[in-house]
Amino acid sequence: MPLFAFRSRHGKQKETNFLDAPPEWAPAPETSHTLGLYNEATDDEYESAERFCEHYPVDQPKLLPSDIVERIESEGCKAWKLEWPRSPRFVGHVEDTGEKGGNSAVSVMSKKECRDTCLFSDLPILAGLYDIQGKSGVYYEVVVHKMEGIIAIGTACRPYPEWRFPGWNRLSAGLHLDDMRKFFEDPDGGRDYSPLLNHISPGDTIGCGYDFARSCIFYTHNGQRLSDAFTGIYVPRTSYDVYAAIGVEGNCKFDVNFGGELFRWKEGNEWSWRVEGHVGRLSGGSGIGGDELPTYDEVRRR
Repeated sequence: MPLFAFRSRHGKQKETNFLDAPPEWAPAPETSHTLGLYNEATDDEYESAERFCEHYPVDQPKLLPSDIVERIESEGCKAWKLEWPRSPRFVGHVEDTGEKGGNSAVSVMSKKECRDTCLFSDLPILAGLYDIQGKSGVYYEVVVHKMEGIIAIGTACRPYPEWRFPGWNRLSAGLHLDDMRKFFEDPDGGRDYSPLLNHISPGDTIGCGYDFARSCIFYTHNGQRLSDAFTGIYVPRTSYDVYAAIGVEGNCKFDVNFGGELFRWKEGNEWSWRVEGHVGRLSGGSGIGGDELPTYDEVRRR
């Protein structure tokens, strides 16, 4: 009986009878790669990340503390910042430019000595316990000024290994701007994304959004929405707090905008896409409290 030979994602040749029952899943239409195009993390870093994820379970979604609620009520989307990375691998600066009266964004500058590091938003952009009625999704943008290394833009649930780019490990998605490949829980070479995105120049803007209706991650390039990158992720939504996650390596400079400045993707400026739109009533599916769940304002007054 005829045989069909193919290679697995790890490069090992296998044989199968082509008349056997079809597999239960179908591969995505994009090409999947075993190796990165330009850069590869070490096996030791992969294995240490696997041990990290085994040791530290994913955080359950949480209510925001009252001081954070007050900050959101006062500052809106400007309340979202980037945490300073704890890893000594990061060499550079993270600065909130809004504090000096300039642009309401977070500026990141890394030096050539900087090794793979993941930066996280200090607040979730997708807060599982809060209602999304009237919301289309959440969205943020990154303006690239210099990339003599790698920038990777995406999302992650915490805790997440800080020495790994978004998309490489559990519950994390990332678009890596060195090879324009997309990753979701993929420690290998990622998948091709969009033919409309093939080069990054200084001043380019990459946006990352999560569409509630489609349960999908998508990206934008200079104000144009690209195809859905991953669908059916972070489901059920009420089970996860999801953070903005940005990987950086080498000599790079970029700004992160959570909505304090106008987005280049015009639709993202509508209220239905802004991160502070979570301010409101707790999700009815959160299972917290009695029949009538408290609002943000009620939580703040407690």
